[in-house]
Amino acid sequence: MFDKIIQSRTSVKKFKSKKPDWRDILECIDSARFAPMAGNQFSPRFILIDDEKKIQKLAEVAEQPFIAKAQYVVVVCSNKKLTMNAYEDRGERYIKQQVGAAIQNFLLKINQMGLATCWVGHFYDEKIKHLLKIPDDIDVEAFFPIGYAWEKTKPKRKTELDNILYFNEYKNKKMNPGKKMNI
Repeated sequence: MFDKIIQSRTSVKKFKSKKPDWRDILECIDSARFAPMAGNQFSPRFILIDDEKKIQKLAEVAEQPFIAKAQYVVVVCSNKKLTMNAYEDRGERYIKQQVGAAIQNFLLKINQMGLATCWVGHFYDEKIKHLLKIPDDIDVEAFFPIGYAWEKTKPKRKTELDNILYFNEYKNKKMNPGKKMNI
């Protein structure tokens, strides 16, 4: 069942007018809490938006009109302070990793719940911060218009495993079980 959820996840840009239950979206956001976090410092933050005027403005700020058709938008931010204090320069990398992991949990739960979304990463940060009263020290990572898919979409063909997998070193395409590596 889990493989089907992963393999059937798609980006949807056309939504039905039927409004999802906001509690289902909260359940999807809640799944993000179980993503791995460096030092157990949870840096992602989520803003659930149902205000039509704000959703329209988000569509304008992202220069993507389809967003205005969504009933809800979830904006994902990150609070870097704790992770950066704990890990200094390395913390920047950890924040991106943990926000990505939290978003992936969120996306998979969206799919499981029968909802649809599209990862939006193009936008003007300062305009979103102003619109949603996000403090300067908080980063806007991405946002997700949410609704029911207008039509069932088939997942796009993904790259083959052979194109992304190497053994023991970069570009080595062969696995030699039992052979010791020379170091």
